[in-house]
Amino acid sequence: MLVVANWKAYVEDMPKAKKLVALAKRLSHTRGVTLVLAPAAPYLGAFAAANRSKVAFAAQDLSETTGGAATGEATAAAYAAAGAAYAIVGHSERRSRGETDEIVARKLSHALAHGLLPILCVGEHERDSGGRYLSYVREQLTRALASLSAKNRARVIVAYEPVWAIGRTATEAIDPIDLAEMVSYIRKVLAELSPGKSAANTTVLYGGSVEPANIRDLAGASGVDGFLVGHASVEPDSFALIVRQLS
Repeated sequence: MLVVANWKAYVEDMPKAKKLVALAKRLSHTRGVTLVLAPAAPYLGAFAAANRSKVAFAAQDLSETTGGAATGEATAAAYAAAGAAYAIVGHSERRSRGETDEIVARKLSHALAHGLLPILCVGEHERDSGGRYLSYVREQLTRALASLSAKNRARVIVAYEPVWAIGRTATEAIDPIDLAEMVSYIRKVLAELSPGKSAANTTVLYGGSVEPANIRDLAGASGVDGFLVGHASVEPDSFALIVRQLS
């Protein structure tokens, strides 16, 4: 299981960041679990370059530019040089600020060009009885991957992250059966975009109110390959419980 801890902007001091990194290093020995930390850029720079543990690091986002006169931007090349191995692309919180599918596609290309494994986030805002949410997810996947070669499409990790499930309790999150159907649907779309065996081997994650109370059910019945964990990833006790239940 691949577990990506997206700290978002919850961690704002170095002592807490150090404690979470130390916890992740201890948890990285958990059988069958690969841990990736996605801290804010300053903490990634502080911890990733000298990292010699099993824990890997991810950028929470990256620039659509490739460098130059772009104040405040952090490029894929800069993140790779800082020690990142992954990059989250197209997170719903970035899309809500105006990030389009075209921007997401450019970011995917930049990440891949610099050796970063992209974690492409897709997901609907709401579920409707007519199944239009399926077309929405299909469109996100298609537009993001269309310009990539078959080889690069196979390297993209897909994180299904329904916006309506974010920030809720475990009891309000997605049902394992519904998640299993979405994972199957995503693999079907990927197979259409990249005929062959690569789609079946694509890593598919789930994100959206992942907590100790629902992790076992979600992992056991859904067919996902791992999880993108938000707020619970910065709560040491909760995160440790989540990881240990996946062993």
